[in-house]
Amino acid sequence: MENTTLMQAYEEKIKRVLITEEEISAAIARAGKEIDAIYDGRPILLVGILKGSFVFMADVCRAVTVPCEVGFMCAKSYYEGTVSSGVVKITMDLQQDISNYHVVILEDIVDTGRTLSDIVKMLRLRNPLSLRVIALLDKPSRRLVDFRADTSLFTIPDHFVIGYGLDCAEQYRNLPYIAEYAEKEK
Repeated sequence: MENTTLMQAYEEKIKRVLITEEEISAAIARAGKEIDAIYDGRPILLVGILKGSFVFMADVCRAVTVPCEVGFMCAKSYYEGTVSSGVVKITMDLQQDISNYHVVILEDIVDTGRTLSDIVKMLRLRNPLSLRVIALLDKPSRRLVDFRADTSLFTIPDHFVIGYGLDCAEQYRNLPYIAEYAEKEK
């Protein structure tokens, strides 16, 4: 009985599906072809911003045919809730020297723009051969800094979203689609 109640509470927080698994797969295939065309066989470094981008990054990595390596960074601005704290903290940095790489940052969502703006500034100082940002989701209505990804696969309204790597308090990352999270009614 207790497991049924937990599952019911979990499922009740999935308000509605915004982007289906099939729509995501088609967009990933297009992104892979775009990366292949831009880099045309030149090796790249795919940089995933953890934790939210891990599913997105894995799928993009499999969609490209150019030689690629992977690296990860971890940056936090959300702490257990659904509202950004406004403070970006790098909790894990790249280990490799990026000056000999074409760097492609893969991010799950561009919301306020603070996190990616800070990461891009930091990585540009390390003199990569080139630097691009590909975001799965863009939420321009929430932008607080002047930042725009080079490519955004989907533009969404101002909803807190979960699934396909995105979470709320570390849950829902395993959903194969992107859904609106049903926050508590006030």
